[in-house]
Amino acid sequence: MLTWKDIINFSVKGNPTPDKRVEKSEAEWRAQLTPEQFRITRQKGTERAHSGALCTTYDEGQYNCVCCDTPLFDSTIKFSSGTGWPSFTQPIKENAIKYEKDSTFGMVRVEVMCNTCDAHLGHVFPDGPEPSGLRYCINSESMVLDKEIAE
Repeated sequence: MLTWKDIINFSVKGNPTPDKRVEKSEAEWRAQLTPEQFRITRQKGTERAHSGALCTTYDEGQYNCVCCDTPLFDSTIKFSSGTGWPSFTQPIKENAIKYEKDSTFGMVRVEVMCNTCDAHLGHVFPDGPEPSGLRYCINSESMVLDKEIAE
């Protein structure tokens, strides 16, 4: 189980090696994604709080990267944080997520990205529920819910 100390270590000392890499040109990403998905995942945007389709969805399944279909989170570790974005306590695998220090907007946070394709997902914070204490705050537009995994 990852802890806040692990997250900080990854953001400072380097991320785990992904299982594979997916790289495309900006034109290829624009052709594949909706304008809002592109703005969020490729340009590090954020959707408005409580606006995402997956914010209040608690169906069983697996949340995959909208860009490369890499599994990111499992529905069993999703929780209602009240923040307005889908929240999770752990990634599906330690090497699914990439971590980088983000000091934009006068704050210091840890940005989370898909470790396979570098898609911006959101941020992780140390104010989640036990036992990990982590809250991965993720944009709905950066993920797709694969319900077939649950069947």
